Amino acid sequence: MLIVNQQLFAICRSLSHATHSRLYAGASTLDGSTRQPITALELHKRVERMSSRMVARRLGSKLLPMFTRAATLHSHATSFGFKEVHEEQKSQMVGNVFTKVASNYDIMNDLMSGGLHRLWKDRLVSKLSPFPGMKHLDVAGGTGDVAFRILEAINSVNRRAIEDTLEEYLQEETQVYVCDINPNMLNVGKKRAQERGLGDQGSLIWVEGDAEKLNFEDGSMDGYTIAFGIRNVTHIEKVLAEAYRVLKKGGRFLCLELSHVEAPVFKQLYDSYSFSVIPVLGELVAGDRDSYQYLVESVRRFPPQEVFASMIADAGFQKVEYENLVGGVVAIHSGLKF
Repeated sequence: MLIVNQQLFAICRSLSHATHSRLYAGASTLDGSTRQPITALELHKRVERMSSRMVARRLGSKLLPMFTRAATLHSHATSFGFKEVHEEQKSQMVGNVFTKVASNYDIMNDLMSGGLHRLWKDRLVSKLSPFPGMKHLDVAGGTGDVAFRILEAINSVNRRAIEDTLEEYLQEETQVYVCDINPNMLNVGKKRAQERGLGDQGSLIWVEGDAEKLNFEDGSMDGYTIAFGIRNVTHIEKVLAEAYRVLKKGGRFLCLELSHVEAPVFKQLYDSYSFSVIPVLGELVAGDRDSYQYLVESVRRFPPQEVFASMIADAGFQKVEYENLVGGVVAIHSGLKF
């Protein structure tokens, strides 16, 4: 199955370099009418379906039962790692994963990335350029790692440039919302906030909520971040639409996510480390191999950088760009709402 998925994404990457914010099936139909535009997500799904049929024919009847089972799923099927599952199952399955890993989440992040995730999150927050008095939403941020950095950056600005009386006023006005669908992850974050002396911080607000159905008003946020979360949702396009909805005009969307390595030699080393080492670490440290096997597989099912950038543009964002870190192991995508 790993070989099949690698072939699928190789095809997607080759097409993605020609992808812009919208792709069209053709100039016009025979009756002269314009054909409907194809979004980047629709293209990504079409390529996967076409490639699956091609690979199944090439590799023969041994693989056919696997594809046949996938075809018998509800028409709204999605992926859970390399498995195909019903949409209504995925959120529960992902929830179970993060319930299991919550208590060891930060330790495992350090071990898996060699501590680099801290630098990646620093880079994300530097791109956000937090300011006193801002209203910010950090989605899938249960353990508080990104939110703490945003508050630290704002406090640093306060110390350098704000009068004491004004500082107190702006600190009260600053609101950083940490939204996560998993209460166990939020509980870890709240405990960490207490340990940092931020437990009574009025500007730090914890919210249990779904990234696909945010309980925030239109145009209410100056910034939106999501780190290592969007690949776990059922409908990426709904998450992006909700991010666009809640942002004010001029607001910035930022996404930090594990992505796709291009350099062949580095990719082989990275794949070997991901599939051979990370699940073993999960078993040794957290007593949970399966959850970390899913996390590794979910990265391979996530759209390549160019395709994801096009999906962000399809959601309405402008000035969409991305920055690869460590050769594409992770990428930071950004967009502005005008």
